[in-house]
Amino acid sequence: MSGAMDLLADLEARGLLQESTDRSALAARLGPGQPPITLYYGCDPSADSLHHGNLIGLIMLRRFQDAGHFALALAGGATGMIGDPSGRSEERNLLDDETLDRNLAAIKGQLARIVDLSEGRGRLVDNREWTQPITLLEFLRDVGRHATVNQMVGRESVRIRMESEHGISYTEFSYMLLQANDYLWLHDHLGCELQIGGSDQWGNILSGVDLIRRARHAAVHAMAWPLLTAADGSKIGKTTGARIWLDPDKTSPYRFHQHWMQLDDAEVERQFPVFSLRRLPEIEAILAEHRTAPERRHGQRALADEMTALVHGHDAAKTAAEAADILFGGDPLAASPGALEALAGEVPSSQTRQRDDVVELLVGAGMAASNSEARRLLQQGSIRANGLLVTLDEGVRQVPLLHDRWLLLRRGKRSYHLVEVFPNAG
Repeated sequence: MSGAMDLLADLEARGLLQESTDRSALAARLGPGQPPITLYYGCDPSADSLHHGNLIGLIMLRRFQDAGHFALALAGGATGMIGDPSGRSEERNLLDDETLDRNLAAIKGQLARIVDLSEGRGRLVDNREWTQPITLLEFLRDVGRHATVNQMVGRESVRIRMESEHGISYTEFSYMLLQANDYLWLHDHLGCELQIGGSDQWGNILSGVDLIRRARHAAVHAMAWPLLTAADGSKIGKTTGARIWLDPDKTSPYRFHQHWMQLDDAEVERQFPVFSLRRLPEIEAILAEHRTAPERRHGQRALADEMTALVHGHDAAKTAAEAADILFGGDPLAASPGALEALAGEVPSSQTRQRDDVVELLVGAGMAASNSEARRLLQQGSIRANGLLVTLDEGVRQVPLLHDRWLLLRRGKRSYHLVEVFPNAG
């Protein structure tokens, strides 16, 4: 992109610029002849994985990096001990240092896949570094005296909690001041001038802007995007909304890929420009093709492939797409070993040393409840193995194994079972 207005206009066109402080001032700061800006996005390591709600923030950092700016990914070890009241109806459990260290180590690799943390491009910071050494008196003197209770209780996240049956503890009430202090510290020590976040964080973000104005007599910037919500309207988070984790052990690459594949057409139109790093004209071309034949899910597939490659790597994205193709009518004979191994984690699977007795095989695999049902299914032509029709007379003895290892059984159109056949099977 050639300049600030290109970047800001692009973000607005993607639906990513819901709130901002003085936009003309921000545009001027990002304009031609100006040095790169340092910005930050923070997420609390309250679990040992980030989730797809965090993706917007990480991809936003990447967008600014691609425009030549310096990105700070803040892991809120200190604020993670407190808990942010935004978007929550009750207080969450407080975490200890050992748990936070473990969570932070787990998510660092997830961050690094999306945000360039190399020298001169980006950096991961943990707010425990500057928060834990502060004494209570120092915090009250240097931060608390610049904030008014009137202003704090006026924040929507606090007001909603105050009106709820659970109320809000003083611990969580202090969260916005701790986050404001993060911005102040990053401004003082790393020259940070822009904080970004979801719209539910807008009150906390403004508290940081206001603290820097009052304490340092300096003008800094802030912007927020619309909150990504689950189908029921709740905030997407680690303990709220639908959880799609970035950790492959929590949400497999296949299921991560399927999350995007299962978006309805209206959502793919909305979410494609929000998440994709493609340029808008390319996105519009993909969506235009999608609109000509929505049943082919071209838009969903393009977004699913891109997001899975970004989070899990190109090989995992290819494998996930292959596995999906098999389960939705593709030719299993064309499947790679990786795709079949991925399937083993997604559909019922078993191992066997025999494939002479097809009835016994079907019952053992749970494809039929009894020998009589297995025979009936075979007589009706309801069973396939590796894409080939299985009959009662011929069974599966002559069906070539996929990669000399697997039989993919299918009952009807959508019921699958993957059988690993031991090499010494008779």
